[in-house]
Amino acid sequence: MIAMTQHSKTPLIDRLPTVQGRLTPDAPLAGITWFRVGGKAEVMFRPADRDDLIDFLRQKPRDLPVTVIGVASNLLVRDGGVPGVVLRLGRGFAEIRTEGEDVFAGAGALDFNIATAARIAGIGGLEFLCGVPGTLGGALRMNAGAYGRELKDVLVEAEAVDGYGNLHRLRPGDFGFRYRGSAIPEDWIFLSARLRGESDDPKVIARRMSDIQNARADSQPVRTRTGGSTFKNPEGAKAWELIDKAGCRGLKRGGAMVSEKHCNFLINTGNATAADIEALGEEVRRRVRDDSGIELQWEIRRIGIAADGDREATP
Repeated sequence: MIAMTQHSKTPLIDRLPTVQGRLTPDAPLAGITWFRVGGKAEVMFRPADRDDLIDFLRQKPRDLPVTVIGVASNLLVRDGGVPGVVLRLGRGFAEIRTEGEDVFAGAGALDFNIATAARIAGIGGLEFLCGVPGTLGGALRMNAGAYGRELKDVLVEAEAVDGYGNLHRLRPGDFGFRYRGSAIPEDWIFLSARLRGESDDPKVIARRMSDIQNARADSQPVRTRTGGSTFKNPEGAKAWELIDKAGCRGLKRGGAMVSEKHCNFLINTGNATAADIEALGEEVRRRVRDDSGIELQWEIRRIGIAADGDREATP
């Protein structure tokens, strides 16, 4: 079990406000991550709706760490688990509706489902989202992109709540968007967003989506236990090419392996630990640095503590 937050003798679950959703102590996380590794959440909170989430944030202890996860497609949970509350937005945050050339979606909506809703409504320009695994909330925070487009290209506005329960309406200029990142404070939680495309023939949109999905299946290990693209592309270079040039294709550490199909993907071959995966990633970074002088930066988000409890989450 994770050590109690703030070294209190009172279990964390007993310090939390009453909610409409579900609070679960010692909640396993490995089963919901794409890597299928990692420890437990000290407490998992699944809010019923936005009001439930806002009330929780306004009433929770001020020193309580809150970590937000989506479908954990680009996430590595360390083996020692995650102290504090792990927040996961569910059905109450997954609504999608269209109006004219706009798509309104909750932060818990799957990117693929947003692209599909846009296709049905004859809204083009959002097809790239079918190639982005995850939810809208994560896509907003990291300015997710694929096949030539990014979230910043289609965002009209978004709504977020900060760690104290205050609501914020955000325009694209408020985000400080950059490649695979933004300047939004870490304790802000996205609630919803409005995206804009352009009118197009649903059949044409469907063909573009099919092309993206086929290209992704042909080039990426999509049917394996992986966490998506591992490292950001350095300016003027491609991470996978640097990794391949450094001789890392197929490299193994415990049950973790660099994909032979696309070497910017790490794979759990069946019995990997989070420590195996992270150590393999660090070895890849070392070899690339020695070979090319380029320091690769993690794109996969790593959270929690190691099994021995001595490593906190790092960017």
